[in-house]
Amino acid sequence: MPQVLRVDWPSCEARGLCHEVLPELVDLDEWGYPIVKGPVTKELMDHAKEAVKVCPRLALRIVEGR
Repeated sequence: MPQVLRVDWPSCEARGLCHEVLPELVDLDEWGYPIVKGPVTKELMDHAKEAVKVCPRLALRIVEGR
């Protein structure tokens, strides 16, 4: 099963750090909230882990996709 990024919407404050660390996979909407564009590939896993780590609100996590 692929790994994906999940956003905890009530916790997210739209600071955009996830996009700064992982622009290949995370876009921002017009208010600065993350839009995840697809599964986390092996090549992007280290950057995805860093995006999870730097989120000041701990609003990102990597989970098994469906």
